[in-house]
Amino acid sequence: MATATDNDLSREPIAVHEPPRRSGSIVLVLLVAVCLVAVAIALMTLGRTQAQPYILGILALLAMVGLFNLFAFAAGIVRFANRSADDPIIGHIADHAFDGLAVSDPRGHVVYSNAAYLALTGAASAQDVRPVERIFIGNPDVSEAVFRLLKAAREGKRQQEEVRIAGHDGAHGRWLRMRVRPLGAGKRNAKYSVWSIADITRDRELQEDVFKELQHAIEYLDHAPCGFFSVNSGGDLVYVNATLANWLDHDLAEIGSGGLKLTDIVSGDGASLLTSIVAGPGEVKTEVFDIDLRMRGGKTMPVRLYHKLAFGADGTPGPSRTLVISRAREERSDSQRAAEVRFMRFFDHTPMAIATVDRSGAVVRANARFAKLAQSLNFDSAGKSIFRIVNSRDRGLLIAAINRAAEGQGDIAPVEAMLEGATERWGQFFVTAVEEGERETEAAIIYMLETTERRALENQINQSQKMDMVGQLAGGIAHDFNNVLSAIMMANDFLLNAHKPTDPSFQDIMQIKQNATRAATLVRQLLAFSRRQTLRPQVLDLGDALSDLTMLLRRLIGEKVKLDLVHGRDLWPVKVDVSQFEQVIVNLAVNARDAMPDGGKLTVRTANLTVEESTRLAYKGMPAADYVRIAISDTGTGIPADIVDKIFEPFFSTKEVGKGTGLGLSTVYGIVKQTGGFVYVNSEEGNGTTFDIFLPRHHPEPDAQHEVHATNGAGREPAAGPKPRADLTGQGTILLVEDEEGLRSLNARGLRSRGYSVIEASNGIEAMEALEEKEGAVDLVVSDVVMPEMDGPTLLKAMRGRNPDLKIIFVSGYAEDAFEKSLPENQQFAFLPKPFTLSQLVAAVKETMTPQ
Repeated sequence: MATATDNDLSREPIAVHEPPRRSGSIVLVLLVAVCLVAVAIALMTLGRTQAQPYILGILALLAMVGLFNLFAFAAGIVRFANRSADDPIIGHIADHAFDGLAVSDPRGHVVYSNAAYLALTGAASAQDVRPVERIFIGNPDVSEAVFRLLKAAREGKRQQEEVRIAGHDGAHGRWLRMRVRPLGAGKRNAKYSVWSIADITRDRELQEDVFKELQHAIEYLDHAPCGFFSVNSGGDLVYVNATLANWLDHDLAEIGSGGLKLTDIVSGDGASLLTSIVAGPGEVKTEVFDIDLRMRGGKTMPVRLYHKLAFGADGTPGPSRTLVISRAREERSDSQRAAEVRFMRFFDHTPMAIATVDRSGAVVRANARFAKLAQSLNFDSAGKSIFRIVNSRDRGLLIAAINRAAEGQGDIAPVEAMLEGATERWGQFFVTAVEEGERETEAAIIYMLETTERRALENQINQSQKMDMVGQLAGGIAHDFNNVLSAIMMANDFLLNAHKPTDPSFQDIMQIKQNATRAATLVRQLLAFSRRQTLRPQVLDLGDALSDLTMLLRRLIGEKVKLDLVHGRDLWPVKVDVSQFEQVIVNLAVNARDAMPDGGKLTVRTANLTVEESTRLAYKGMPAADYVRIAISDTGTGIPADIVDKIFEPFFSTKEVGKGTGLGLSTVYGIVKQTGGFVYVNSEEGNGTTFDIFLPRHHPEPDAQHEVHATNGAGREPAAGPKPRADLTGQGTILLVEDEEGLRSLNARGLRSRGYSVIEASNGIEAMEALEEKEGAVDLVVSDVVMPEMDGPTLLKAMRGRNPDLKIIFVSGYAEDAFEKSLPENQQFAFLPKPFTLSQLVAAVKETMTPQ
């Protein structure tokens, strides 16, 4: 293949089959116009009659000339001249272009070529000009590219190919860039193709030289005696040289493909130091850090980093250029360097944030833990005032401590301060002075420990202790109040028995009874709060239980919230403790009320859930079975998705401090789980919350006796159909032990009114003496639990020691569980919680004395 030379490029351009150029003259046009005007004037001098034949002859001649011109234009003999085609500038651009240009017609013949085309294709004259496909025919390295170019030319498209032409007789090959495009957009011009050929051998050689130099540079960098890495703003390692990869025992294939991050190779909080650099837009900064790098196996190596960052116009840092120098050899060979390395390790790996500040509070130096803390508070530590991380409320305390340190004072008290930020965080600052000669640049050293978790734990313990104290107080008050209520209710029963419904005072007595019953309900709730109430699961109809709670719920949620109860049909029975179930509903209702400060709707729905339906629900941890479902829904603010998994945790509360115990939902969860049920929450922030409670269906034993369904009123007799009134009279001797004299006399009076003989004792010692005197004559002992000198459990042990078959009823305002643990195992006794009515006392006595 021939090569272009300077002589070749100086050849004149050759146009193959070039049509002759046409030109026009303005002088000829003016001459014809003058002749026509002269003829017209001459004819005007003749008469009309004489001029008419000449006019007709001239018009006929002009018409004949015009007609012949039209036929010649239609046949292509005559054409309108294109002035741009004759422009010498445009012609010279194409003729003397550096790239070879050729134009081929639809048949593939070259109709135009410039001198560069002749030189690049080796043509000596116009007769030797050949199209591109004929020049490179038979060359396997070029044939595929030429085929693609020809295809594009036929389709009227643009195409470019770069090919290498092998040299002959050991000569160096050439690189050619070949292009093809249509001549123009018109239909006729689109059939012509413009070919361009350029010699790009020199460009290719330059690219190869640059690539080789880059390869050499990478090879030198990879095997340099120091490490090098680059990390982007997202913390991804985009490059690590082979030396550093070998030090850290990492595979180079993992790096640059998202396999490693900065935190994977930097030990402790050292990565925070590298990401804490702050600079202005367009600025370039280089910082020096002494940190530990972490190897793949977990070991560490001390290094010094020269970390260079260039910041963009918007202040965003670009990829770093970080030089890594190993200090492991220095640590072994130089004792002074070894001490420096040990200090830096201690400084950066301590769990305490450490920083030095000047008199204005600006951070001069800081360790890795401080840098990490600053980043978590959205605070750039370098050069910024440490006061910015402290809440303005406590900022003055830290300022005063630093001022004291700047004056050289010692024994500065620690400062407990709230940290600035979206969430409540706390820190404890220890401030010490520096040496006198260093106070020009550094005024104080600050050690900081974050105490957020410690304070949260302290608050939880304080809250728990407060709740225990309140519970003990509530239980004590309830016990004492129960004694008073028992006396009131017993005396009230005597008044009711002594007055007929027609008496004027009967309604007043009934009002006393109703209020005493309400007071008993309040006491029962206090006992439930203090966890000192006897919990007895009973078979319950949820529809009736919820209906009994309606009035209480309406009072709790207020007038702004509408309560809607939707009962399912034929609800299955469940076995739960009434007070526990009520506490669950009340807690959820109160939470719903608090979530609707501007009012809303609280809906309580009940329904049966079959095995098949529970299987389709597929709640986590809930086995397929028959359940009764209670759904409690509100239209409140909803629960944020990030805390919905924590709402059942003890002490977790979104309410302000002092407005919630954090135990409401955890109590709900514990009660439901203890009953054998399940509770789940579905909530969307802004669209309300639904708590779904699933209680297992109760299947009664075939021979089980009919159980009385519990109701909400204290001491309320079960509703039943018309039946004969129970006979509560009886006979026998009862030993009544009660330290409250007024209550004891009322109870004794009531029992005597029903036919029983009663022996009274004010404490356990008197009871034992009476039992010895009436040995064998006492049929039943009714005793209080909490008494001076000898309490109820001690009395039971002493009496059972004398008479193992003696029947005993304990009455107390505390729960049965409160003293049952102090009794020997398998001790049989009956229990009657205070307050109680006369009928309840007599019924319990008769039931206990009746032979089983």
